[in-house]
Amino acid sequence: MADDKPEEEAKPAEGEEGAPKEGEAGWDDQVALNEAASSRVLNQDEIDSLLGFDEAGSEAAAASGIQAIVNSGMVSYERLPMLEVVFDRLVRVMSTSLRNLTSDNVEVSLDNITSIRFGDYLNSIPLPAMLGVFKAEEWDNYGLVVIDSSLIYSIVDVLLGGRRGTAAMRIEGRPYTTIERNLVERMANVILGDLTAAFDPLSPVTFRLERLETNPRFATIARPANAAILARLRVDMDDRGGRMELLLPYATLEPVRELLLQMFMGEKFGRDTIWESHLATELWYTDMPVHAVLDEVIIPLGDIMNWKIGDKIMLDVQPNSPVEVRCGDLSMFSAKIGRKGKNVAVRIDGKLGKLTNL
Repeated sequence: MADDKPEEEAKPAEGEEGAPKEGEAGWDDQVALNEAASSRVLNQDEIDSLLGFDEAGSEAAAASGIQAIVNSGMVSYERLPMLEVVFDRLVRVMSTSLRNLTSDNVEVSLDNITSIRFGDYLNSIPLPAMLGVFKAEEWDNYGLVVIDSSLIYSIVDVLLGGRRGTAAMRIEGRPYTTIERNLVERMANVILGDLTAAFDPLSPVTFRLERLETNPRFATIARPANAAILARLRVDMDDRGGRMELLLPYATLEPVRELLLQMFMGEKFGRDTIWESHLATELWYTDMPVHAVLDEVIIPLGDIMNWKIGDKIMLDVQPNSPVEVRCGDLSMFSAKIGRKGKNVAVRIDGKLGKLTNL
């Protein structure tokens, strides 16, 4: 039965016999517990942890709380499969080009390709570095190539005949010299030439270096909230090397977005001869209905509604008048009407070179 419950589970209600009354020990404990729960206030650290804010700006704080939800919603962009193929081709071409430039053993590797907000990337660039602003001529937009200090001094050391086996040394507290800027500009032009060659099978484009900057504020090519593709590459020259990064805003890639969404290069380029042959073979067995039109007469709808059984429609044709053979709305041939056996037949005399809109 529903009323048969153990005695220890039955709790007397307030006011009933056996319930704690005001003034008793049990009642005072319950009141104190309720007051403590209602007066619980979060301190500032707990609020910051809940919202995902941290004064130190640690990555762990940014990956939690409401801030993580906001970031995940704003940095979720579509994947561009063909862009990975382009950067793989860039790595192969750049390895050869930098070997020819430095006359040294150079290995280029692609670390990753990620999506990022442009403002967040500018704030995360480790300084000192050189930022090359380049323009995609055919797309009429800009991109960034960022070369870190270790690669800058490594390439300067290699091009100016530094000894092998010694790490490139940087003198702190001084700006880059004219020689260093010229050598880095030379390497940036080689990189952009290789990037042009990497995009060439997909879409012809010319990347041209416009200027070199050392302050990220002067290399702003997009709004801080705009989305961008970031490719991180590593260059190793025996015991020297460094990192470079290529940043292309989504606005720059918009003219070739449909091409970048392809799964493979042959999806747009190249010919599938097997499919072409199969299609051409099957077309010969396709049934197409055709109609032989003797004449056309335009009659008002009111007259048609008054037609009766036995009425005649007079056509302005003779027995030897040409007949028009049509397939759908397309006039294809001119023919003569006749008879073959017990069937009415037409004999094609020639082709018609114009479309007829019915």
